[in-house]
Amino acid sequence: MTPGQVYLVGGGPGSEDLLTLGAVKALAAADVVLYDRLAPHDRLAQFAPTALLIDVGKTPGHHPIPQCDIEGLIVKHALEGSCVVRLKGGDPFVFGRGGEEVMACRAAGVEVTVIPGVSSAVAVPAAAGIAVTHRDVSRMFTVVSGHAPFSETELAGLAGLASTIVVLMGVGNLPQITQGLVRHGLPASTPIAVIERGYTREQRSIFSSLDRIVYDATAACVKSPAVLVIGEVVAYANRDDANAAFVLETAAALAPSE
Repeated sequence: MTPGQVYLVGGGPGSEDLLTLGAVKALAAADVVLYDRLAPHDRLAQFAPTALLIDVGKTPGHHPIPQCDIEGLIVKHALEGSCVVRLKGGDPFVFGRGGEEVMACRAAGVEVTVIPGVSSAVAVPAAAGIAVTHRDVSRMFTVVSGHAPFSETELAGLAGLASTIVVLMGVGNLPQITQGLVRHGLPASTPIAVIERGYTREQRSIFSSLDRIVYDATAACVKSPAVLVIGEVVAYANRDDANAAFVLETAAALAPSE
């Protein structure tokens, strides 16, 4: 790792087990680490034993350190000769403002290397047993940010995709999202899952339908961070699959006898 250089590192959706080898190497060599609240940071002092650790995390509606100040800190420490790691949850280029931080570094003449991370858009549904694509029902998936309400045009476009929809940061706008999708043609019975705090000890999943999820999520007191998954793939995660049973029976029959 090079002094005076920035490593923009994706930390995955929360579990340190999902840190990549590249992320671990960068942290081990870091002089300064600026980390988000959703990045795995419980044992950050062990992963980056000689580094200055700076918490720049944001919570919904509360940004104690503005994005421009975060970028200023990254550039400042790099120009002072430090090996700087900017540790972000998920992947830095999936709604992580990583592109803005890369641009800030380049504008200051600071070399920056991006180390991708496991995105919560795929990993968190998987943690709840949901495959975002399934040959029988969905051959594509769309990832959208739900931190702001969708326009009618966006809702109509999403409803017309006939595929899996993954919404990040969408808990606060859950009523607007679900009602809008139904209004634009998705059946009210369309399956939806809300996976809260994926890959943490507090992970839990709420399985419902578009017409009931607001009630169910409210009753369960669902809070951010959570990932919404909308589409028929959700139903596949919660049903008894005859084909899977057949595969298991076939495997048992072919197993060598003692």
